[in-house]
Amino acid sequence: MTETVDIKDLAEPGPGQPAVRLRAEGLTLGYGDRTVVHGIDLDIPDGSVTAVIGPNGCGKSTLLRSFGRLLKPMSGQVLLDGTSVHAMPTREVAALVGLLPQSPTAPEGLTVADLVARGRHPHQTWYRRWSSEDEKAVERALRRTGTYELAERTLDELSGGQRQRAWIAMALAQDTEMLLLDEPTTHLDLAHQIDVLELVGELHRETGRTIVMVLHELALAARYAERLVAMKDGRIVAQGAPEDVLTEDLLREVFGLRARVRRDEESGSLLVIPLGRDRDRLEATV
Repeated sequence: MTETVDIKDLAEPGPGQPAVRLRAEGLTLGYGDRTVVHGIDLDIPDGSVTAVIGPNGCGKSTLLRSFGRLLKPMSGQVLLDGTSVHAMPTREVAALVGLLPQSPTAPEGLTVADLVARGRHPHQTWYRRWSSEDEKAVERALRRTGTYELAERTLDELSGGQRQRAWIAMALAQDTEMLLLDEPTTHLDLAHQIDVLELVGELHRETGRTIVMVLHELALAARYAERLVAMKDGRIVAQGAPEDVLTEDLLREVFGLRARVRRDEESGSLLVIPLGRDRDRLEATV
């Protein structure tokens, strides 16, 4: 059994530890009468790249939605700079936290430029209309994501990888200090998954943004994230550096998977080599 880390011990950063601006305390989430996430505590170190991993239905996306103020807790709270996100105005949260949901949709015929411009909405008020600052933010986001040349094309015309870059550009144009990405590589082939995650890595290195991603590809999560948070049945099972979390015991416990974890000699990143399902563990959980 993998031992769960008690994040309450990390609540106050010690010397050399990053500050924590985004935090879940006793967070329970669900839909109607169905509970999906059960009383979790989680700190997101400022300036980190964190990947949340776990099997389908374990509560990863639900957790991210609550961080983005899209889902109100059944109990507990999400704190941003010490204040519950649900006690903050929507516009104020949107100016600090950008959320790219899983499989986002847009009106038919929307151009890339129009989509990215929507990222500036949190900065608009009745007394502050579109400005040169907004124009510059949109151009920066387009150029940084390699979508500047696609600006006048509609989303319908783009490949999956190009479309995902356009959505990330919209999140960047929002110009927030934190980015929440819910399965940003969904439906992409391996080459385009790498493209998107390389982009996320570049954004982190260049801007120091705090990034939280939900990922299914375990080896890619270990390669592109500094921290992993493993979930099972709505609870956090383990968290920490990839080499501490992504172990053969954890893969067996969380995913019911027999696998080998090895370090690639060339890249230095972790590799997960599946051997098959752990039938004994699967039968024990049925």
